[in-house]
Amino acid sequence: MRLWDETIDGYRPEAQAMLENLFDALPSAEGEEDDLPEDPVARARIQRQNAIALEPEPSSMAVEATIPGPAGNIPVRLFEPEEPRAIFLQIHGGGWILGRPQMADVASENLVKNHGLAVLSVGYRLAPEHPYPAGPDDCEAAAAWILEHGPERWGTDKMLIGGGSAGAHLAAVTLLRVRDRLSAIDRVLGANLLFGCYDLRGTPSTFGNGGNPDVLDPPGFQFMIESFTPGMSETERRDPDVSPLFADLSGLPPCLVTVGTYDHLLDDSLFFAVRLAAAESPVELAVYPDSPHGFMFLPTEMTKAHAARFNAWIASLLP
Repeated sequence: MRLWDETIDGYRPEAQAMLENLFDALPSAEGEEDDLPEDPVARARIQRQNAIALEPEPSSMAVEATIPGPAGNIPVRLFEPEEPRAIFLQIHGGGWILGRPQMADVASENLVKNHGLAVLSVGYRLAPEHPYPAGPDDCEAAAAWILEHGPERWGTDKMLIGGGSAGAHLAAVTLLRVRDRLSAIDRVLGANLLFGCYDLRGTPSTFGNGGNPDVLDPPGFQFMIESFTPGMSETERRDPDVSPLFADLSGLPPCLVTVGTYDHLLDDSLFFAVRLAAAESPVELAVYPDSPHGFMFLPTEMTKAHAARFNAWIASLLP
């Protein structure tokens, strides 16, 4: 069974050349882990500052606001077209320990301009200062706020959920909580899940991706998991609210599951998509060869193909 077509296959030489040039230009990561503090909080704070330097320019369309949360106000960024067709809950990545809603400004602008969606990008609490369930609780609170205020504020009671990496994990968890805790899955049009982690015990590719170039590395990713779920046993990490791969995945709206073959989280996406299909929940699996974690930030034809597929998928769901 082929996971991509001949057109995508033709983009592989460009993708390989891009990765070779990219990783040759990057400074060596050898010894980088040893240079970071042992204290998890101090280490996370350094990584957050480094991540902020890589953020795109903030969007002039974004409005900063707060919404009520389980531990106080939650910062959000709102993108609001005049007549929204639905509301998109945007959940940023960053391994549960770093990142801000600003990371998703470019994606949020696309959703407004190309699809007429309102967007709420949520600034959930980060580990290790706020481990599980703080982040998922904040994302659930954001979903509940959208469901309550969407009709009066945006004139629609329909929403979508999406995110990348840890954001995809939180999007999947939130999707299940909307079904099981909020009893509102009928109001969710779909979920966009980009190279997420769905089994926090680790899948085969988490530990080794054949030596292919990737921005993730097993030791660094393990630090993120330990920060998010400190002291948890493997049995505890199998809880469906922690690892949604173990959840009942029936009765969910359409999901687009996207991943590259060089990604250390490849197996998470493959396993999750197959389990969705087996549960008879509508799912599309989009696999891009020779592509690392976060590949859609690279200026390649593979990235354009991903964007075209995503835009067609989301357009098919909108009223």
